Amino acid sequence: MAVTRIARVSLTTADPDGLAAFYCEALGFERRGIAHREEQRFSQLMGLDSTEARTLLLDLGRQTLELVGFAPSGRRYPPDITANDPRFQHIAIVVADMEAAHARLSACLGWTPITHPAPQRLPASSGGVVAFKFRDPEGHPLELLAFPLDRVPPPWREPQRQGPCLGIDHSAVVVADTTRSVRFYEKLLGFRVTSRSLNRGPEQDRLDGVVAALVEVTALAPDTAEPPHLELLCYRSPAKTLPPEALPHSSDVAATQLVFAVDRLPELVPDLLAAEVGLISAGMVTLDDGRPAALIRDPDGHALLLLGS
Repeated sequence: MAVTRIARVSLTTADPDGLAAFYCEALGFERRGIAHREEQRFSQLMGLDSTEARTLLLDLGRQTLELVGFAPSGRRYPPDITANDPRFQHIAIVVADMEAAHARLSACLGWTPITHPAPQRLPASSGGVVAFKFRDPEGHPLELLAFPLDRVPPPWREPQRQGPCLGIDHSAVVVADTTRSVRFYEKLLGFRVTSRSLNRGPEQDRLDGVVAALVEVTALAPDTAEPPHLELLCYRSPAKTLPPEALPHSSDVAATQLVFAVDRLPELVPDLLAAEVGLISAGMVTLDDGRPAALIRDPDGHALLLLGS
């Protein structure tokens, strides 16, 4: 009973079509499908009284991004969510050519930089990557990521597509306690730690747009070599705390969800309840297509959609 793969990343949006146009133009995503969700079971899964949603699926290589627009829509992305905020979660996109990818992004309107003044090359102790963080037109944070030629991970050694942007490498979430979060993802969901680093220095400060950043980076993955994977970002400094009531609702633009494909989900739910995992959905919900699903929060409040087969 474990997560078999990270199926996709799901972003809540106030304007699915407008945001899809940005992702296609600026980053090379391709539209794959549209769906309308009106059933009561979907509202129960999202933890909302009554809602409808329009979802768009976008592909970049072999990875999928889902854009979900709710009616009624929720709150806009809060302007005070910085890179070390517990609500912060970004998508990292692998690029074959950082200069070309940054130029393509720069030719588009609506986005705002997090990294100043330009893409940053991190020291070897932080992976030696070149990275650039920014926000899409609705505020969701993203990262362009270029690996050194001698340290390209196996999934990216043979490009999945042509163009500067190749696919989604990982989604990173800010956590308060690395040990606690690793225990949650390992013991309950079957992830394994694949790498660790302690990132610091002026390049990290410029990348994150914060001062004196000291961040533990822990990569985890289910038992598959296929991206995307998950990264935990624990800021030792500057650390921020957040009251539980500040966590976004499913219809709020800041409500990013990681969608996990789960083996034998009905058998996992009792373990989650016994561990007092926070539930957003009304327990396990059987969707209209017959699949079981549950929406939960990790120890820091990040939303995880567990989807059975």
